[in-house]
Amino acid sequence: MSQPSKTTIRIDLDNGVRLGPGKAQLLELIAEHGSIRAAGASIGMSYRRAWLLGDEINRMFKEPAIFTRHGGKSGGGAGLTEFGQELLSRYRRMEKASRDAMRADLDWLESNADPRFETTGKSDDA
Repeated sequence: MSQPSKTTIRIDLDNGVRLGPGKAQLLELIAEHGSIRAAGASIGMSYRRAWLLGDEINRMFKEPAIFTRHGGKSGGGAGLTEFGQELLSRYRRMEKASRDAMRADLDWLESNADPRFETTGKSDDA
């Protein structure tokens, strides 16, 4: 059985802030794993790339979305601040609202899609 159609959204604010599915997923995984390294590794992302994305997310807004704890006897770690939890929640809510608003059109597209179609993997045209 195929997966249901989905939409993704990317928010582009006037100040240049860009928040999309990749950053939202990273926030979700940091909350789940309690570690930037583990969050990145779970999606095949290097620690450096995950750390840089997390740093960018923290600089995008007036408040940080991610907190870190330095290592020691109890070990280090990371998680979402209250603001980060709210940011992720609002992004997921906007994502759902857009999907719900487009449901009838997505269903129509799905019903008219050729089931024999195979992607070449070369097109990123959206």
